[in-house]
Amino acid sequence: MNIFDHYRQRYEAAKDEEFTLQEFLTTCRQDRSAYANAAERLLMAIGEPVMVDTAQEPRLSRLFSNRVIARYPAFEEFYGMEDAIEQIVSYLKHAAQGLEEKKQILYLLGPVGGGKSSLAERLKSLMQLVPIYVLSANGERSPVNDHPFCLFNPQEDAQILEKEYGIPRRYLGTIMSPWAAKRLHEFGGDITKFRVVKVWPSILQQIAIAKTEPGDENNQDISALVGKVDIRKLEHYAQNDPDAYGYSGALCRANQGIMEFVEMFKA
Repeated sequence: MNIFDHYRQRYEAAKDEEFTLQEFLTTCRQDRSAYANAAERLLMAIGEPVMVDTAQEPRLSRLFSNRVIARYPAFEEFYGMEDAIEQIVSYLKHAAQGLEEKKQILYLLGPVGGGKSSLAERLKSLMQLVPIYVLSANGERSPVNDHPFCLFNPQEDAQILEKEYGIPRRYLGTIMSPWAAKRLHEFGGDITKFRVVKVWPSILQQIAIAKTEPGDENNQDISALVGKVDIRKLEHYAQNDPDAYGYSGALCRANQGIMEFVEMFKA
């Protein structure tokens, strides 16, 4: 295979795929990654560690006091950062289980040149390896990456979904965005009119991956995080219409994925 065929094959593999809601639920029965949260998908991308007994290597034994350490192939270029990487993986494991960490922010703290940005870039790169599933309506994908489960009520629908498709109750409870709520109302409550799109997260296209930096301290705007009303759309929609809002904020784009907030406490 030459480089052109290889590039074309990779491009075709990364294209969006569209399903009906019924097809998506059937997929959930066989593929847990279809409804995995961001932490779980990141763990899938990181993979299993290689356990190293440092007592067997004189150089490593002095650095790690003869401990058995875990080395992850996904972070093989990060020399001497095994402890920090293990802390990140531990955080992700607890978040994936739905524990308190799922509500917490992973904050990387260290000196200049300590590898914080490199770790963040690697995590964003790994997030691209596992696809996400996003609601679509009338050929338009949700601007905030709504997961299809946002359509279901945990109290009313959890038992049926668990019985028919094996979906654990804890994965329900995602809040529906104003965009999805408007479409649901337009469809008269018929959720079969929604489509589900399989999308690959992308750093370049800012799909489920975003980065934000502090602006001028005298002129900071929260719209960098949450978006703002799009003035150009006010000609066609009322100001309180969900379609008049520009979901361009980093938190909107990074839903179901990862957001890097550079120098957070300076913002």
